[in-house]
Order: sequence, then C-alpha cells, then structure tokens
Amino acid sequence: MVNENIVTYSPSHIVVPTYKCFNRCGYCNFRQDVENSPEMDLQTATNIFHNLQSFNICEILIISGETHQSSSERPQWFQRIYNLCELALNMGFLPHTNVGILSFAEMQRLKQVNVSMGLMLEQITPKLVQTVHRNAPSKLPSLRLEQLKWAGELQIPFTTGLLLGIGEVEDDCWDALKVLAKLHKKYGHIQEVILQPYSQGNKQTWQGDTFNPYKLPEIIHCSRQILPPDITIQIPPNLVRDNGWLIACLEAGAGDFGGISLKDEVNPDYPQIRVEELRKILQLSGWNLIPRLPVYPQFINWLVPNLQVAVSNWQKFISVTQ
Repeated sequence: MVNENIVTYSPSHIVVPTYKCFNRCGYCNFRQDVENSPEMDLQTATNIFHNLQSFNICEILIISGETHQSSSERPQWFQRIYNLCELALNMGFLPHTNVGILSFAEMQRLKQVNVSMGLMLEQITPKLVQTVHRNAPSKLPSLRLEQLKWAGELQIPFTTGLLLGIGEVEDDCWDALKVLAKLHKKYGHIQEVILQPYSQGNKQTWQGDTFNPYKLPEIIHCSRQILPPDITIQIPPNLVRDNGWLIACLEAGAGDFGGISLKDEVNPDYPQIRVEELRKILQLSGWNLIPRLPVYPQFINWLVPNLQVAVSNWQKFISVTQ
C-alpha cells in the first residue's frame, strides 16, 4: 500500500554466486562468459558479510546467472545459493533470492532460508521469444507465470515486475499487469511490482530504443489502476535521474525504491544514488524516505519460525531509524 508522502527502500547488499548464464537475452548487461566469471565461495561471502555487519544493512539480495534445469551442474549451483542464504541468515541478515526459474521443490527449500523471493515476469507477449528472448529459454512467459503461481501456493512473499521498452507495446503491459492482479487476488502473495525501464548498457547485443523515462509516470498511473491497492509499485531511482520526474513517479503512485546497494548489478552502467542524496531530493518536495525490511509486515506470519525471529530482531532496529 502506498502511504501519502512516504517512499520506502530496503538497505541491501547484492551477492552474485555466478554471472554465468545459459540465457543470452539481447538486452542483458549482467551475464558474463564462463572464463570471466569466478563462482563465489562461502569464505568470500563470509568476509563480505562480516564487513557489512557495521553498516545497518538488513537485506542480502542474491541474484545469479541461471544454470539449465537439466545440467549436471544444477545441483551444485542450487546448493551454493542455498548455502549463501543460510550463511547470510546465520550472520544476522535477511536473505531475498531472485535467481531465475526454479522448480517447485527448489522454491520449497529456499522458503526455509528466505524472508521473500522474486522473479521478474518482464512481459507476457509471446512475440519477444522471436526477438530479445530468442536465445533465452527460461524467459518463456508460461514458465515464469508457473513460478509466480507456485510462490502463491507455497505462501512465499514475492516481488515481480515488468521490463519496459524491450519490444512490447502498452497493451502488452496492461495484459501482463492484469495477469499479476489476478494471481494476487487468488493467492495474496505479491508484495511489489517493479516497473523497470530498459536502459542501454555496454554489453547488450540488442539495438532497440531505450525506454523513454518521461513516460514512466503515465505507466505508473495506469498500473496503479490495474493492480490491487495492497501491491506496492517499485521503481529503480538510478534509472530515473531527472529529479522532477522521479517525484512525478511518486505522485503517479510509485511507493518504493527497492533494495539500494552500492552497485546495481543488473544495470552496472547506472550508478546507484546514495540514500542521503535521495532523501534530500525527496524532502524538497515533501516526501519522506524510510527504510523497510525485505518482507512486508502482512507476510511475516507466512515465514518459518526462525525467520520470524530474525525479522523481529530487525523490526526493532527499523522502527528506531524511521
């Protein structure tokens, strides 16, 4: 739910088990080839988490390149992700995992060590399979919708979203949002829908036009009419660098900036705006920026007991810092 004159964010740090990915999305600026992508080990992660413990970071956001479900490397890939979540939890953080297509059983396991999870729907129009998703088997809309349904069945607090400007038309966006609204009305599990403008980087192979960020307030306004009011609309502030239009996005119905970390791994060419700077920008227009946890309050009772305890410890800190 968007609260008047309040916008939230999650103090976070991104951990990447591997940049290797069997998908080759035409717009991707995240993926790396095998030889350039060492896999993160637990000792490295332990050192990272230890250094973060004095920075009031609550969320460890784990994103990863994907390994094919039938690959012999899949069990090792998944176990590394699970171990990183468990390590983050044991060191006092709240894990949120978004690593692409998972099986029902994998989601069921990760529910034990994650306070929330996510998967971008991106778009549901099948025509993108012939263009930007031609070499990305796991971007089939049916697979992603299946995972969203499973998240509802498993009662996993979930974040999803649309990628804007990858070859869809506006009606495609409305169709995708209507599907998300229908899923949420059945399961009540979607915390946030991200509206992410496609922004050109230095790695993508697709030469499509960059999404016009000045259209974002209009898209947000229409999305707000389609989505249930208890779903928050999230936007990435580093992809809307005009301060006036950033405020316009909030006035149109956006209410969250997502996890703010030192680096946007998905859009590495667009530096994150520091929280202090964002707070000043917002205050000039009468908005307040406050931290939140990676799980919304109404979903805490969905969590397994040890996760509820971990969240409770962070709730006390968050309430003091607001």
